[in-house]
Amino acid sequence: MASPIIALLFFFLSPPFTSAATQAAKTFIFRVDGGSMPSIFPTHHHWYTSEFTQESSILHVYHTVFHGFSAVVTPDQADNLRNHPSVLAVFEDRRRELHTTRSPQFLGLENQKGLWSESNYGSDVIIGVLDTGIWPERKSFSDLNLGPIPKRWRGVCQTGTRFSPKNCNRKIVGARFFAKGQQAAVMGGINKTVEFLSPRDADGHGTHTASTAAGRHVFKASMSGYASGIAKGVAPKARLAAYKVCWKDSGCLDSDILAAFDAAVADGVDVISISIGGGDGITSPYYLDPIAIGSYGAAARGIFVSSSAGNEGPNGMSVTNLAPWVTTVGAGTIDRNFPADAILGDGHRLGGVSLYAGAPLNGRMFPVVYPGSAGMSSASLCMENSLDPKHVRGKIVICDRGSSPRVAKGLVVKKAGGVGMILANGASNGEGLVGDAHLIPACAVGSNEGDRIKAYASSHPNPVASIDFRGTITGIKPAPVIASFSGRGPNGLNPEILKPDLIAPGVNILAAWTDAVGPTGLPSDPRRTEFNILSGTSMACPHVSGAAALLKSAHPNWSPAAIRSAMMTTTNLVDNSNRSLTDESTGKSGTPYDFGSGHLNLGRAMDPGLVYDITNDDYITFLCSIGYGAKTIQVITRTPVRCPARRKPSPGNLNYPSITAMFPTSRRGTLSKTVVRTATNVGQPGAVYRARIESPRGVTVTVKPARLVFSVAVKRRSFAVTVTVDTRSVVLGETGAAFGSVTWFDGGRHVVRSPVVVTQLDVL
Repeated sequence: MASPIIALLFFFLSPPFTSAATQAAKTFIFRVDGGSMPSIFPTHHHWYTSEFTQESSILHVYHTVFHGFSAVVTPDQADNLRNHPSVLAVFEDRRRELHTTRSPQFLGLENQKGLWSESNYGSDVIIGVLDTGIWPERKSFSDLNLGPIPKRWRGVCQTGTRFSPKNCNRKIVGARFFAKGQQAAVMGGINKTVEFLSPRDADGHGTHTASTAAGRHVFKASMSGYASGIAKGVAPKARLAAYKVCWKDSGCLDSDILAAFDAAVADGVDVISISIGGGDGITSPYYLDPIAIGSYGAAARGIFVSSSAGNEGPNGMSVTNLAPWVTTVGAGTIDRNFPADAILGDGHRLGGVSLYAGAPLNGRMFPVVYPGSAGMSSASLCMENSLDPKHVRGKIVICDRGSSPRVAKGLVVKKAGGVGMILANGASNGEGLVGDAHLIPACAVGSNEGDRIKAYASSHPNPVASIDFRGTITGIKPAPVIASFSGRGPNGLNPEILKPDLIAPGVNILAAWTDAVGPTGLPSDPRRTEFNILSGTSMACPHVSGAAALLKSAHPNWSPAAIRSAMMTTTNLVDNSNRSLTDESTGKSGTPYDFGSGHLNLGRAMDPGLVYDITNDDYITFLCSIGYGAKTIQVITRTPVRCPARRKPSPGNLNYPSITAMFPTSRRGTLSKTVVRTATNVGQPGAVYRARIESPRGVTVTVKPARLVFSVAVKRRSFAVTVTVDTRSVVLGETGAAFGSVTWFDGGRHVVRSPVVVTQLDVL
């Protein structure tokens, strides 16, 4: 006789026959209250397969950062399970996207000095990289002269296609792959003609990010002669664990990402690097976002999580990965570029960039044509089969950026008989340029230069052009510049938390590459190269992951929040011309909505003086303050929580290293808001700090007390920041905000700066 519980669940799982028969099954993720499992079941897996769904439907069972499972069921079955008293949440599996040698020095790291020497280059810190896998044979992953694998490591080297335990070593200490969600979602499963059912990287992105974070020193590194020199990661002696969750041409599924978080935390990583974000432009609340849920489970166990801010800039509110327990990283340029000039028949030379390494044009002029002049958008974008060979054969073709991969446009031009390409930005990309390893002579130019070339091609009776490839140039000024594609604030979920947190090098970054595809990643690219040059917040994120490994090695007792605070409060706000950071898309000065607290400077982050620490209880209080109920919060935290019954906390009081004061648009006159911060002294015991305030126009910022005195016994001091705004005189810029700062200084080397954002905004 069936138990009453099982009989009841049989009723739950029996939707009307016609509905179940006609509905297509999908993957859903079920968050279950693990503490409510009846004692008759020996494991959660037994419980799930006995009460919730059949064994064959289950893809992953989650134990560590999340209690629950993912399974392939019909929407009706998912709805029925939603009503089960032990089910806290149900969400459909979503597809995510990847946020696709001088940079360590550009962060203020030098051999035998500072953080590199004091952290022993990150030795024994383990970085888990959730990405497309790894190409283990690359020199960047050599374990030469590395000590034994840390004894606390519990991970494995998973066997699969062209991958065995021999592919791991003292550098790559673990490797796993997560394919069940992908196989359930893709008709026919994973395409084994282009992919490896193993941790081996068929895409290149994961090899690149892993070596950016922790690649060993490799001499004579370059990408087809570009960026030649020594390649090395930010933490060259840190250990790596690869978690393959993304698959070539198929993206990354939430169910697999969550399983990787679960495994990485159980394995014993110290840092998680995840250059992945929402692929549909929708920002989910934290309790429906497996990256936010998985990263909370990691952060709650002392693991630092670094994530990319997304590549949807320069649009406002485009930043992704918004959870306050995640460090969200935007992208800036470095002081190296790969210039290529478009030379017009009228003598004008217009600057662009390129990584083309084939036979040069040697100054030879060719007819130049813009296929978009006839008004056909597909032709202007050089989409597949859009170009008429009669019009482009033997010519340099101007193609608009967008809708298809940049390098693929060159192949379309080549197929139609064109000899070269000038890739022109549109207004949305502005002057932001990205170098590509083109298969034909090609360069990218900014929006203004593109318009000038198009005007020349349409107005001149015999327009001709050439392209001059000028190789690698270093010492570029200004740098860093905020990359035009970098995701921008304000935070679309909780504007009280400034995102991105900071920016790091993310443009034209040289790092290791897979041997499975060429540098363009296109199937038709026959070239193979040990290194590749890529751009994206995907490249910025592992810089911060490597930085966190160095800081963790130098300060093993620091929490993830303390490490982030050390980075955020010591950033650079000026470029190498000693001017304020500029926005690549506009050429104007950037704001904290563009760069967060500023550009990462590891030389100063090693010794920040003060840090703003955050506990798990603080995060729970924050979730209460934004209106989440106890059951909703438990979806994120795993454990039951209680929110304050009487007085609702304020989200602005989360002890974050940045400060945002939000005022409702409906109120007029003089308005005030006070937030509280607590600083922890990690410098000299008897330090005394004084406040320096920069108030925006029409705003008064005060700090009480204005002096913080620390001692051996007193390591923490709280202070209140009051922001008073006169709505009649405050000047809110184009972003709808005004910006200032609160800085604590001790008269010596420590300058601890927090940006202050003042805005009028009504939170829904």
